[in-house]
Amino acid sequence: MDPVRDSGRRPAVRTAVRAAVAMVCATAALVAAGPADAADAPAKPRIEVEIPGPEHGGDAGSGHARVPAAGSPAKTPSRLSPAERSADGQVTKMIDNGSTADRLDVVVIGDGYTAAELAKFHTDAEQKWAEVTAVEPYTTYRNLFNVWTVDAVSHDSGVSGDPDPATVRDTALGSYFWCEDIERLLCVDQPKVDAYVAKAPAADLVIVLANSAKYGGAGYNEPSATLGYEGISTASAGHPKSGQVAIHETGHSLGKLADEYFYPGVPEYEKYTGPEPGESNSSALPADRMAAQRAKWYRWLGEESPDGGTVGTYEGGNYFVTGLYRPTDNSLMRVLGKPFNLPGVESMIAGFYQHARIVTPLTPTDRTLRLRHTAKASVPKLAGADGRQPVVRWYLDGRELRRFEGRTEVSVAELWLFDFRTHRLTVTAEDRTPSVRDPKVKRTLRSSVDWNVRL
Repeated sequence: MDPVRDSGRRPAVRTAVRAAVAMVCATAALVAAGPADAADAPAKPRIEVEIPGPEHGGDAGSGHARVPAAGSPAKTPSRLSPAERSADGQVTKMIDNGSTADRLDVVVIGDGYTAAELAKFHTDAEQKWAEVTAVEPYTTYRNLFNVWTVDAVSHDSGVSGDPDPATVRDTALGSYFWCEDIERLLCVDQPKVDAYVAKAPAADLVIVLANSAKYGGAGYNEPSATLGYEGISTASAGHPKSGQVAIHETGHSLGKLADEYFYPGVPEYEKYTGPEPGESNSSALPADRMAAQRAKWYRWLGEESPDGGTVGTYEGGNYFVTGLYRPTDNSLMRVLGKPFNLPGVESMIAGFYQHARIVTPLTPTDRTLRLRHTAKASVPKLAGADGRQPVVRWYLDGRELRRFEGRTEVSVAELWLFDFRTHRLTVTAEDRTPSVRDPKVKRTLRSSVDWNVRL
């Protein structure tokens, strides 16, 4: 039985495990594990994942569950042939926007694709990334991303649990529906995923695509302590809503956003009485107190939001019916198919710039440039509908060279140096997006590169 009803927003309770959300996930894990015994073997590691909302309806999520980190206990041994193994692990840079050091690197891995289906996986990966970048602020900032694919060759086509719980397939990542008896919860063997992620040059975000048209997904939103990525989103490659599920999960992993849905009728979540939440889109403050305290999204109060309506404080969110507020009524953090609201867009942009720099040196910075040299930099183009681009400026020893504004390369000969001293040439690029109002975040939208130059 699915522990979350497919109608309304009311979770039900299983006999052994409550549908854990946020603050009770640890309790749910203990209940699910059963009674402890000194003679028992050590419990296998479990990890918290977000459950996607029902297929029919708009709910973005249905709370959280603790699932085995190493995947389903009903596993089949790997049976790849030598030819299949030779195709396994190939890395391709699907989207190339620059160096891994200065771009947000997304790694896409497929599961349930045989060696003969790898072309299909690459097509599915391109399609799913197109779905992601059709949503703001991904649309505007798509050139801040590199996208890598890693070929994971499976012996069987498709994944376990599709079409029913009795279906078991031999796949590279051990993906399976009916995780924790929840049909739409699509779990993976995280150590196996990590083995493929490690093959890519860098990973800030991971997407696992199951070779399936069955609705489902999961959000593994804990950062990796070893590989550095912010989280794993799993999704069905062939289902039209799976892209939305994945984008919602990146709201947690990249934007550090709270869920904006809530659970009427569940005593633990009727009223919140705790401290102010840490997430930027959840607050215990109504609008008047938020404005007075200049807290959370006060800078956006009264503004029209892309998800519809006006930014304010709407009661209900972060799983609680009362006592907590969300910025708008129906953003993507509550309802699939909706955009991020204005505070959510700001948080997503902040997350992008935690991993990406807006200026990259193309000319090496570890040597002194002379008259015959040119300082070159790369500044990614923004793809927003307003046509806005980063502001690029050049400085010599801290003094702005206004005649070079907007350029991405300057020759040393153009600097008109009149002595034999070594000087510092600096290029800066700044994103002055109106979608960011927090001064702390604004400071992260500017980066610079220095070269030593002389006659």
